[in-house]
This record gives sequence, C-alpha cells and structure tokens, in this order.
Amino acid sequence: MRTHLITGGSGFIGARLARRLVEEGERVRILDVIRDADLPEGIAFRQGSICDRAAVASAMEGVDVVHHHAALVAQAGAGRAYDMVNVQGTRIVAEEAVRAGVAAFVHVSSTAVFGLPPSGPITADTVPQPFEHYGRSKLAGEHLVTEICDRAGIARIIIRPRATLGEGRLGIYQILFQWIAEGRRLYIIGDGHNRIQFIHADDLISAILLTLSRGRGGIYNVGTDRFGTLRDDLERLIAYAGSRSRITGLPVAPAMAALGLLRAARLSPLVPWQYRTYHRDCWFDVEPLKALGWRPRHSNADMLAESYDWFCANRSSSKGASPHRSLIGQQALGLLRRLS
Repeated sequence: MRTHLITGGSGFIGARLARRLVEEGERVRILDVIRDADLPEGIAFRQGSICDRAAVASAMEGVDVVHHHAALVAQAGAGRAYDMVNVQGTRIVAEEAVRAGVAAFVHVSSTAVFGLPPSGPITADTVPQPFEHYGRSKLAGEHLVTEICDRAGIARIIIRPRATLGEGRLGIYQILFQWIAEGRRLYIIGDGHNRIQFIHADDLISAILLTLSRGRGGIYNVGTDRFGTLRDDLERLIAYAGSRSRITGLPVAPAMAALGLLRAARLSPLVPWQYRTYHRDCWFDVEPLKALGWRPRHSNADMLAESYDWFCANRSSSKGASPHRSLIGQQALGLLRRLS
C-alpha cells in the first residue's frame, strides 16, 4: 500500500482520482485551499496552498507518489498570477517531493501548452508553442518538473489531457448545457467542421494509473479515440437532449475580434485559449498510449451526454469546490442567450 498526495485534490479530476485510489486500497492525502464537502472518509485532508512551502513540506511527509493537479485554470484569466501558482507553486511541490524522497511524480499539464493547434493530430513530435499566460505557465511547470525530478532520479510523468468531461463537470460547459436545455440557438466560431476531442475523467485517471504502474518517466497526451467534428458532436447532443437548439456558424475573424473586446471589457467568461482555438482541429494522436494497453471507454458523444444529464439533474444545487465544478456567470453571453 502506497501513500499518494494529490495537490488540488478537491478539483474535478483530483477528487475522482482520490476516490479511485482509495477503492484500489491505497492511502490518499489531499492538499488544497478548498475542502470538498463530499470528501469520503479515509482520505486525509490538509488545507493549504502549493505556494506555502511549509504546508507543502508537511503534507509531503511519508508520501510515495505525488499527483500534482493544483493550478490556476485557463478560465481564471489570472494573467501574471499564473506565474506565482502554476510555475513557482509547481517548483515548490517538485522540490519538496525530492526532499521527501518520493518514488514518483505525476504532473497534470494542459493542451494549452501547444498554443494554436495544427491542422491534423497533435503528436509526440509536435513542438509546444503557447500563446497566452496560462499555456506558458503550464509549459514552464512542465520544464521545472522535468528538470527537478530527472536530476533527483524520480520517475516523472507528465500528462496532457484534452478537455475533460464526465459527471460533475461544469465551468465553461455549463453555458453549452444550459443553452441546449433551454432550446437556445448555439453560436459557434466557423462552420464547425473542425475535429474536437475530449477525454472522460475516468479514462484520464486510468491513463494516469497505467503510466504510473510502468514506473518510468514520460510525457503522455490523453484523449478519446472516438470523436467527430464539433458540429457533429453538438448535433448528436442536441438530438440526445430532445432540444430545439440549432447551430449557427459565425465568421471566424469578426467573432474572435468581438469576443476579444468583450473579454477585455470583462463582459465575457471566454478566455483567449478558448475563443482563439475552438474553430480549429484539436486532437491528440493517442496511439503511443494505446500501445501501452490503455483503451478509453468513452466517446465524445458518451461523455457529452453524461455531463449534460448530470447538469440537468443538478443545475439548481451545483456549488462546486473548484472552477471546473462550479457554475460561472455568462455576462454578455447571458444577454445573447435570452435573445436566441
């Protein structure tokens, strides 16, 4: 039995990982600034920030494996604050892991490190080129983890997930689900014929645990192997929901310019990583991961339907412990929703 520390363990992925590890007979400790109200018995909780070295060092005592999930997410639009948490906080966690003598370090990164995704798949050879604060901070975190862990001889695993869905997922997807539930017109940037890939939280966790079991470092891009175009997947979800919603494509350049102005005026929840990439192909080649024996159970259609059903059943009572598990304000998009 090993002891696992999960930073950000009250978040959407971290909380599911904690439950999965307990189910598999492992000891779990969470370090987070927020306590999950639904934290099961048997999971130890330490309240603290990854920017507090003393809190991190204390939480690291007796730990065998670190799962580093804590971060300011893209949706936060945190600007320079990303450096404090996603870069310097990651440095503290990695350095204290080395001091504690942990056996393995799993760092959860982001697709945002690739910046504007290419036409076609993102492969193991695709060079990261982030274009905004969040993506740059996540790539810097990757570099720090690699440098610190490799120098100390700690097994280092970097996971880059596609957008993660499943029961409990809210955040920006709340907007999509609410508009469909109300039969509103859905506006997309471009014609929607770009291929978009998601990953179910449970499939992501299975990939993490599989790579961890191999006991050696590596960088792994994780997404489902069953997905279509953005328009196809949205039309399937609309049909599944029995909604009156219809999809309307918007010209790319004017739509991005308008969303940029709204964001600058603090009138839109959409950040540059979202509105500058959602009209482009964005998918990983997951054959390297499948070669290790990993198989995703969920398609895009499956996980969108599951997430939508959970939203409909819980929309009036959702008070999540993290940005990805919380309702967000729609600002100017709320006016557009009422007019659609």
